[in-house]
Amino acid sequence: MLAFMKRLFTYFCLTAIILLSACAKKGSDQFAGVDGDYVTGIPLGERFEEGANFLGESVSKGQFAPVYFGFDSFSVSPVEMSKVQQVATTLRDMSSNRLIIAGFTDERGTQEYNRGLGERRAQSVRQALIESGVASDRIQTVSFGSEMPTDPASNEAAWTVNRRAEFGVVK
Repeated sequence: MLAFMKRLFTYFCLTAIILLSACAKKGSDQFAGVDGDYVTGIPLGERFEEGANFLGESVSKGQFAPVYFGFDSFSVSPVEMSKVQQVATTLRDMSSNRLIIAGFTDERGTQEYNRGLGERRAQSVRQALIESGVASDRIQTVSFGSEMPTDPASNEAAWTVNRRAEFGVVK
């Protein structure tokens, strides 16, 4: 009877281990090896003054045009890819500069969802730059979700310009 109980216990333990490993959440390897970046040390939920540089004083922004995205999308469209190519060309010529890509969303969706979507947008642009020959260690990403909209209105025109990724060059 004791031998049967030991085998039964072993069976249950092995079954539990197998089931737990099968149920473990597998992360997407789409952005494998990419850590989330925390650029300025300022909590992302903290509000910035209007017009303030959300990437911090040591980063210049506005040198490159933003990349815009469709609703609920993080794919860089062929139309927007030319902007990414321009950034890649400039970065290859300025081999010592580093880049920060900030992802944004429109106001629709939860804060958590928008923060994740903003990160996926920034990561998509990052991946396109890497595929264009920019070294991965020169590119950081951050997501602000729906915070800091370009246009604070609540309509399709505003949402269209708020779904974006912006670039900042580290000085």
